[in-house]
Amino acid sequence: MKLLVVGASYRTAPVATLEQLAVPPADLTRTLDRLVAQPYVAEAVLVSTCNRVEVYAAVSGFHGGLGDICAVLAEQAGAPPAALATHLYVHYDAAAVDHVFRVATGLDSMVVGEAQILGQLRDAYHSASGAESAGRLLHELMQQALRVGKRAHAETNIDRAGQSVVTAALDLAAGLLDGDLTGRPAMVVGAGAMGSLSVATLSRLGAGPLTVTNRGAARAVRLAESYGAAAVPMAELVDALTTVDIVVAATAATEPVLTRDVVTRALARRDPARGPLVLLDLAVPRDVEEGVAALPGVEVIDIDRMATILADGPAAADAAEVTRIVAGEVEAFLSWLRGADVAPTVAALRGRADDVVTAELRRLAQRRPEFTDDQRAEVARTVHRVVQRLLHQPTVRVRQLAAEPGGDQYAALLRELFDLEVPQTSPVDIVPDVVEAEIIMPADTDPLTGGAR
Repeated sequence: MKLLVVGASYRTAPVATLEQLAVPPADLTRTLDRLVAQPYVAEAVLVSTCNRVEVYAAVSGFHGGLGDICAVLAEQAGAPPAALATHLYVHYDAAAVDHVFRVATGLDSMVVGEAQILGQLRDAYHSASGAESAGRLLHELMQQALRVGKRAHAETNIDRAGQSVVTAALDLAAGLLDGDLTGRPAMVVGAGAMGSLSVATLSRLGAGPLTVTNRGAARAVRLAESYGAAAVPMAELVDALTTVDIVVAATAATEPVLTRDVVTRALARRDPARGPLVLLDLAVPRDVEEGVAALPGVEVIDIDRMATILADGPAAADAAEVTRIVAGEVEAFLSWLRGADVAPTVAALRGRADDVVTAELRRLAQRRPEFTDDQRAEVARTVHRVVQRLLHQPTVRVRQLAAEPGGDQYAALLRELFDLEVPQTSPVDIVPDVVEAEIIMPADTDPLTGGAR
């Protein structure tokens, strides 16, 4: 199995395309099931956030896997694959590992270094585990990616300002409101992870009073109580909009929540002396209807606008240090993967040796029936020990060589030399064999024939 990443992000696709590709939480398991049902896709993890939609997969072939994944994404988007082609990126094998680790460390984020992506990756991994679409290869990749992300944040200052998409969006909003959010009344639409982060960030920045609304009223009440905010029913959205200066919209709705009609009615009753109504749309699909940005007295900041404005990341030294960490971790993972690739071949070689020994011991038992049980057991132990010692150094060495770049040739050479049949399986499904293990047989097993006495 090989690793393949296929996706689209704010770097390659406009929000409209990300909206088409976005997978709502309710559809996540079904989409994962469709992915692993494809002929060339054995494992899949799906990440769908406001900035990216990506499939991490273990595939049996590059072209077949790419075609399978693109077909599922096209079905999800309701568009032909050709229409998505210009917006998708593809990473294979080593490049796939590098990409996943860059995503985990925040190097590939709109706000470079933001730590929220770690939680999003963890959620995606847990969802795939629950759907049983992540096998041993992706389990290892995702666990290592999460570890590398934590390491980058622990060892560098890439997230020194605590930046996230929310803080970056609020910084832009402050620029439209005299540079300060202190005392500015604000509302958060949505009570999920992004909504919770928004309420926490607004509270920390001194904005207020704060209001929370959500389709599930109970969840809005719990979030509001945690920060001394007020919860209002979604049915009172128009009234609430007349009393605030900032709105952070971050729901999982599939249709816009802040429609042109809703915002128009609120503006008609809102005092224009308050200044612009700033709407921060952090949802994909969008929570703010497309025509709202053209209304007078409204400023809309969405993912497209943020991608254009946020050109500066962390200090170059921080990004360079994280890049160095990622490079080292990628090579370590690839070394492990190359070493794991040879495990089925080593197992097949030892299996072939065991078969030869068993056949020869059975032949000896037929030729020398006068041997006592103790003599037969001693001969069996001696022959097994000789074979193990002969195989020990070559198998240890081939593992070392296989872990180096280009090491796959050594496994191929072993298969050719010994005419080995190696099943096509994910390398991490192979349990490492025990070198020079003591041969222990049940008491009622014949040591020469391997059969019951």
